[in-house]
Amino acid sequence: MNAGTLQNPALDRLVADLQTRSAEQVSSITSYFADRADRGDAADLTELDTRASDFLADKLVALEHDKALLCHRLCLAIRARRVVEIGTSYGVSTLYLAQAVRMVVEAEGGIGVVIGTEHEPAKAAAARENFRVAELDAYIDLREGDLRETLLDLDEPVDLALIDIWPALARPALELLTPRMRGGGVLLIDNTENRPEIYRDAFEYIDDPANGLLTQTLPFRGGLEMIVKL
Repeated sequence: MNAGTLQNPALDRLVADLQTRSAEQVSSITSYFADRADRGDAADLTELDTRASDFLADKLVALEHDKALLCHRLCLAIRARRVVEIGTSYGVSTLYLAQAVRMVVEAEGGIGVVIGTEHEPAKAAAARENFRVAELDAYIDLREGDLRETLLDLDEPVDLALIDIWPALARPALELLTPRMRGGGVLLIDNTENRPEIYRDAFEYIDDPANGLLTQTLPFRGGLEMIVKL
């Protein structure tokens, strides 16, 4: 049985450890936002909240294993060679994506890359160490800074993109990525169940027929948006 694996035992152990570390931080993150709400100071996720960003600066906030595994399988299904990840953090989901790209390249030849972007320098440094340990760094181009600058020179076509970032930046990310996606390319956005208000601007863009996107919210915890470029 190979269900739930990345076809690499050492990598499976690494991502399992990182996923455990991320899960252990969930309660403190939940408490932080609940305490702010109780004080009448709820974080406005439709705007960039500096204090919340500072609190999350050392948190993994990894995409859950089942969602990340779907991203891995989708990359394999569409034979993705050029993947973009917005919101790399410690690089947990990046490892799933890069392993899929490596499998495609090893099977078919040629080249492939996962282009990640991360605003926090300490997180970027931790991510690079994880890439090195996983022996996947040759397949990853991690760019530090604001995505609205780091991805300006993004080459096309992009096969698959994962957007897992502060919701206020989801629409700018879509505006950058969509013109560079190939037909049949896939974009994924986390935590979109019931189209929450924090993603209103993003869904206005997704639903605009002029942008050539077709979407469905997949029934994972919190929802995972799967968008296809027509």
